[in-house]
Amino acid sequence: MPKDFRATTLERAIGRQLAGWRDERELSLAEAGQRVGFSSAKLSMMENAVQPSASVDVMALGYVYKVPTPEWQAVVLRVQSAERARARSAGDDVVFDPAADFANLVSEATLLRSFTLDLIPTVLQLPGYTNAVLQLEDPVRTARLAMVREVWLSRLNDKDPLMVQAVFPEAVLQSIVGGPRVMKAQLLHLMEVSEHLAVSVRLVPSSAGAYPAMGSPFTLLEFPHRQHNDVAYLETFLKAEYVEEPELTAQCAQRFASLQDAALGTGESLELIAEAVAY
Repeated sequence: MPKDFRATTLERAIGRQLAGWRDERELSLAEAGQRVGFSSAKLSMMENAVQPSASVDVMALGYVYKVPTPEWQAVVLRVQSAERARARSAGDDVVFDPAADFANLVSEATLLRSFTLDLIPTVLQLPGYTNAVLQLEDPVRTARLAMVREVWLSRLNDKDPLMVQAVFPEAVLQSIVGGPRVMKAQLLHLMEVSEHLAVSVRLVPSSAGAYPAMGSPFTLLEFPHRQHNDVAYLETFLKAEYVEEPELTAQCAQRFASLQDAALGTGESLELIAEAVAY
């Protein structure tokens, strides 16, 4: 066991599962430990996630408790996943950082669909807007966002430009990020790029009420090669991650289509942006 072990939520869920198996069979810790050959203290620590559970120990419990094979095998897979995650976190280097890699995917994509909650999408931001959002306190992230924006701008007039479809709430227009001058410049830029055939900007009106994906921003990227699956990109101020499972990215695509259905058309959206500029 690691010297300063701290159970992850996955390991705690595994412990609850083991305790659930024992409770279903109405066995005390002592009775269960005796059957499987563990001390009651070890079994208690496994159930309470005071120590990590080993795959072989979970297999032994599944056998002794007569748990259906698919059920205990699923828990073993969770244990192995927890072991891999712990091994990664113990390393000094991050194996792969999606936030650092995102600009590369933008350079390779053919379609970028972005749904944001309270900001203009990254690729459509001006530097002053981005700096105001980050308040100049995160130079690394500022540089990464600048790279994403520059990659997109460099492709805007290509023979095969990156198609950008952006959807965000009307309320984004009323948030004066960086002050009136910065925000006005940002909205004028938004109107300018919206005239490009490769760019679609649509607003979800405030009158729409609840709408699909509310509270869950995401970016979905599509690529030209059949061997390259769609990738969803999710980011918070703490971390970024890619979601690549086809069934999950398909859900993102479906959700984005529903967002477009809830949004105003591009013409009506541009009228709202123009009104915000003139305000």
